[in-house]
Amino acid sequence: MGSERMEMRKRQMSVQQESAAGETAPSQQDQQDQQDQPGQPGQPGQPGQANPRGSNACCFCWCCCCSCSWNEDRDERNRKASYDVKEGTSDCEDCPMPTLEEVHSWGQSFDKLMCCPAGRNSFRQFLRTEFSEENMLFWLACEEFSKDANKTPVEERARVIYEDYISILSPKEVSLDSRVRETINRNIQEPNLQTFEDAQVQIYTLMQRDSYPRYMNSSAYKNLLNTLSEQSPEP
Repeated sequence: MGSERMEMRKRQMSVQQESAAGETAPSQQDQQDQQDQPGQPGQPGQPGQANPRGSNACCFCWCCCCSCSWNEDRDERNRKASYDVKEGTSDCEDCPMPTLEEVHSWGQSFDKLMCCPAGRNSFRQFLRTEFSEENMLFWLACEEFSKDANKTPVEERARVIYEDYISILSPKEVSLDSRVRETINRNIQEPNLQTFEDAQVQIYTLMQRDSYPRYMNSSAYKNLLNTLSEQSPEP
């Protein structure tokens, strides 16, 4: 009985393989007919063929096409929304050279540092050396965004901030906890001037606790302090 079952199983498998081969493999006559026909554009393996997809290399899959068009749309939106906290112009905010008294005050509190344009510039340059300049850029962007009461560009400007600093696809994505990020994701469809408020506070706190102490102990701050001390007249 065991050998008969094995033999029957082999026959069944053989029939299935023959059926599959018959469905997928062209007959000899079909192959001969194809060889006799002149080449037609668009048929692979024939003379005079043309790539059916042309030169549109991004069409090999739908996701790439969507990605390409999405990036083009995003670039166009960014060009139209002239909102960048002067980041594009960039390097820093226009402000006079700080005084020795101002630089001393930066060491008293992070708030005093951030209230001074020269302090923000110096701190931003320090953040750049730590590859975390996006934190300052995001905070500045939120400051400008929240002060603009014009209703018309709010959605566009919110979208630019989201794509530049919140989206996981952005190289300048800031570090936010899941609660704040989820709240922004829910509200970004109908943004208002408070859309990024929690995120701005969180990034401000991050800079205060993490980067600010290192800045105060950095050579950048100490050199600035020494330079101004040498330039100031002695009492």
